[in-house]
Amino acid sequence: MGSATNVPDNDVTTEFDYETLLDGTPCSEVIAQKFASHFLPPLYSLVFIFGLLGNSLVVLILVKYKKLKNMTDIYLLNLAISDLLFIISLPFYIYYAAHHWIFGDIMCKILSGINLIGFYTGSFFIILLTFDRYLAIVHAVFGLKARKAIYGSIASVITWGVALLASLPAFIFTTAQETSSHWTCSTRYSNETQDRWNRFMTLKMNLIGLIFPMVVMIFCYSRIISTLMKCRNEKKNKAVKLIFIIMIVYFLCWTPFNITLLLQTFQTQFSLNNCGGISNLFIAVQVTETIAMVHCCINPLIYAFAGEKFRKYVYSFFQKSIARQLSKYCSFPHAETLERSSSMYTPSTGEHEIAALL
Repeated sequence: MGSATNVPDNDVTTEFDYETLLDGTPCSEVIAQKFASHFLPPLYSLVFIFGLLGNSLVVLILVKYKKLKNMTDIYLLNLAISDLLFIISLPFYIYYAAHHWIFGDIMCKILSGINLIGFYTGSFFIILLTFDRYLAIVHAVFGLKARKAIYGSIASVITWGVALLASLPAFIFTTAQETSSHWTCSTRYSNETQDRWNRFMTLKMNLIGLIFPMVVMIFCYSRIISTLMKCRNEKKNKAVKLIFIIMIVYFLCWTPFNITLLLQTFQTQFSLNNCGGISNLFIAVQVTETIAMVHCCINPLIYAFAGEKFRKYVYSFFQKSIARQLSKYCSFPHAETLERSSSMYTPSTGEHEIAALL
């Protein structure tokens, strides 16, 4: 899932257009840019590696083994694609953070738009997954009819369309420009509308990325926990713990960034528009933005790999792809038995409610 930047509706990487924000005062430029050039590239690289591996594996398992038979699988696939959409742009921003923008105006617009689409779709599909779990647990009978793959596909198409429309300002207003010392890729509005656009985009991102998911999660998961507490299934405690992990991880990743973005956009109202305040806000946005990016690496763990059945598919995949290649040199007498037991695994009929979570 992509994230935003210090200038709302920007590309995913914090921009270095300090002269505009500082009204010509360069006092924070050296500090912030030096911090970014050392701090961002190694962390972006880690996010790229682990996010690419984890989400690619989710896509592979869902397509190869699960065959996208229900709404949950459809949403998990789209969430992984959303994260991958953001992740594949990171190499460009790794170079940008360490040096300057060299990829031209068209790539600036495309990558900025892609990252914002990834941000919106990531939030939307997490909300849809939450509601899907709510239907599966709280309204199990109705959920059997409503949670079909075709409905999930329709909802996914609509979600991507809405995200594309919401991201149009990035394609329109983001541009590559040359400053006195380097090229930047940043959002440019007219002088008359700059403040209004920045505030609107920041509030929109906070609404979509934090407030709306928080309201949906609190409502749905409180009802889910209430339902599970009445259930005698032995996996109840594990399911409840997973719910808290999902909520805590999401808000730990996204809350600092959204709050920092608000402070930066409304820095005048918070009396942070001095040299030191602007410099600290730039650094804070860079740090919290990177924390938010980490969520796309954690998504495969909490939404897919936490499930017992999904882990068995992963085990089966590596068994076929890796263990058999090594079988020329080593013997695996139990490989066939393990593979067969993995492919035949299905939750018992008494676990159908909690299986939506695990």
